[in-house]
Amino acid sequence: MPEIWLNYGITDVVLDIKAENLEQKIDSEGKILDDLTINEKLNALDLSKPLELVVLHNSKSVQKIITSLFTLCEQKSKPFPKIFTERKILNQVKSGLPEGSSINEFDDAEISNSNLVFVGEMEFNGLFGYETISTRLIKKFGQENMLSAYAKRHGNLPAPGKYSESLTEAKKFTDNFEIKGIEIVANSEGILDFSIGHPSETISSAHILESNSIKDVGEHKTMVISTGKDASNSTLSNSFSSLWNCSNAIKNDGLAILVAECKGGLGTETLQQFVEGRLTLEQLLNPSQYINGMEDLLFLSEIQKSFQIGLISILPDFYVKKLNMISMPGIKYSMDYVLKTQGMRQKVAVVADGARLLLR
Repeated sequence: MPEIWLNYGITDVVLDIKAENLEQKIDSEGKILDDLTINEKLNALDLSKPLELVVLHNSKSVQKIITSLFTLCEQKSKPFPKIFTERKILNQVKSGLPEGSSINEFDDAEISNSNLVFVGEMEFNGLFGYETISTRLIKKFGQENMLSAYAKRHGNLPAPGKYSESLTEAKKFTDNFEIKGIEIVANSEGILDFSIGHPSETISSAHILESNSIKDVGEHKTMVISTGKDASNSTLSNSFSSLWNCSNAIKNDGLAILVAECKGGLGTETLQQFVEGRLTLEQLLNPSQYINGMEDLLFLSEIQKSFQIGLISILPDFYVKKLNMISMPGIKYSMDYVLKTQGMRQKVAVVADGARLLLR
């Protein structure tokens, strides 16, 4: 019986599956940068000026860049950069920082400080095509611009991996600010590449993500999807990207089982309003005001017309059922459910790094 370990929050859970039920295990690939190459590339930053790193989300690759930067500053006798992040992930980021570092909350809506260097890991995104520093910034600081980006979506189904008009809106938004970014491309093993520059330029790293992450795998009846990292399943909204990335490889009337702890809850105001009955699906089509996470609920409702979605999480059953998903109390239950409802010989495809893969 093969053992497959899948990320679930800060830990991993084991999927016990018989060899005859395992159709395929799909994981990310790519050549990992060594420490020397990382340090050489970080030399592109001007360390003689005070740096203020803004961590947009937490992941091992983000922590690796920060640690390498601190080592470089130490070697060159330069002051360590100041580190900022959102309050909700402050403790997570802090736990992975090197000694001698301090961290403060970043809640300043004024992002034109030229000392700011935003750090983020690139992924795919259903609305923009790619999740980049620019898209993270427009979502956080550009509420009015987000209405325009949402209106320019590619239909009502997610379109990860496509260069969209919505992405152009995000680039235009960040063009207004004199800031820098470190855009990271990574997989579950480490950093594949990163680029330093203005966030509207570092989007060019998308071709590295594409070349290592797009896989032609055919269509599958049943798929178990892990996001691959804690940062991508800390909330339900974060975990949806992994579902969008795999949706084209799931047969009509198939079943996708999303493994996402969701310790931070639903993650967006839209999902919260919907489960509380304060928002309808009709209101998502042509809104006069953008509410955070509208695209996720719209994509979810559309995609559910093609296949069922099961969710392994710690979310209350009430929330999961309200979103028309099947609540699954654990990874073992999910396999029992598949074999009971689809037959003892059902083949299951397993995705280990859903946030950083795009299946076709």
